[in-house]
Amino acid sequence: MEEIKFSLDTFYALMSGALVMWMAAGFTMLEAGLVQKKDVSEIVTKNLGLYSIACIMYLVCGFILMYPGGAIIDGILPSIGTSLGLSTSLPNEDIGIPYGMDYSQQADFFFQVVFVATAMSIVSGAVAGRMKLLPFFLFAIILTGFIYPIQGYWNWGGGWLSAGGYSDYAGSGTVHLCGAAAALAVVTVLGPRKGKYSADGSSNAMPGSNIPMAALGAWILWLGWFGFNGGSELVVSSEASAIAVSQVFLNTNMAAAGGVVGALLMSLILTGKMDVTMAINGAIAGLVAITAGPSAPTAGAAVLIGLIGGIIVYYSILFFEQRLKIDDPVGAISAHGIVGIFGVMVVPFTNSDASFLWQLYGVIAIAGFTYIASLGVTYAINSFMPIRATDEEQMIGLDATEIGVEAYPEFD
Repeated sequence: MEEIKFSLDTFYALMSGALVMWMAAGFTMLEAGLVQKKDVSEIVTKNLGLYSIACIMYLVCGFILMYPGGAIIDGILPSIGTSLGLSTSLPNEDIGIPYGMDYSQQADFFFQVVFVATAMSIVSGAVAGRMKLLPFFLFAIILTGFIYPIQGYWNWGGGWLSAGGYSDYAGSGTVHLCGAAAALAVVTVLGPRKGKYSADGSSNAMPGSNIPMAALGAWILWLGWFGFNGGSELVVSSEASAIAVSQVFLNTNMAAAGGVVGALLMSLILTGKMDVTMAINGAIAGLVAITAGPSAPTAGAAVLIGLIGGIIVYYSILFFEQRLKIDDPVGAISAHGIVGIFGVMVVPFTNSDASFLWQLYGVIAIAGFTYIASLGVTYAINSFMPIRATDEEQMIGLDATEIGVEAYPEFD
């Protein structure tokens, strides 16, 4: 019986990880659809590269940093080592997993590594259209190998946040806020795309290349999120865990639906039209909002959480673009960062074991550490390798200057 449970839970972890891995395709399609056609091949290359780098860096050192056997500063700074020895010969206890694992270590690594790539994908969307490829990949090495695992240790690796009472079921803070804070740091140095703002400071529309492609990306993300949240239950072999997983799936779906409705309503009320790009970001906002606590709410509460997330992302995108003059082509900082904060802070309303104060500590710690560390790394890279494409390169398009293969040559 124990062997059957182990096999079932291992299979569940692997299939959940495969769904999350498929989200990489969703991010790729979403970003490719929302950037200009002259930058699409470069976006595709970024996403292929960042996923591969994330997988390798997490194997090299990220996994053992996030789940160490010890710590340099207990609860804060994990001990440094390498995860390269991960193999079928290693028992689970060789890496300090803080929870009782009922599935294979290899399945756990696979499920964890696709989360790392998700965080880095958020950066890709925010810097689209003006960040050069090689500096982006160098930044990906540091974020996925060191920055993400250290703050991940604080929550999921048995660090100070989880010990204090911070609650983040599948990563509204640990994954999404982390990715958005990193994106904001890079964009701070990078600046907006050429032509995004006029001399008087007004924002200019830079329409995406393919709305159906962007919508396909959103649908893929919606599907992948069932693995993201559902897989975070970790096991499915008992009656209680199966019911819990079912509730997570239900709430994840309903929150996304609420997010779409919230964003569409705001668009209709304020502009008289239903903006499809806001609907897409509304879906993502609903998904991010429920991720910190998808197991506790009722389905109705999940709709409400997603609805509020959709409203927040609508106003946040406008605020960042028009007031702060922060150019974010896909709305990633708003959908994953601002709504990520909301997702973390709303948990105590449906989970009595969560503390508002510790949720706030988590938000400040994750966002603050990731932003400062990412800002330092970005300045360092920029000091010896300019991260921003020149105005001329941006006008020509990064497909031509960085990749040499245009996504839509027939339209030239």
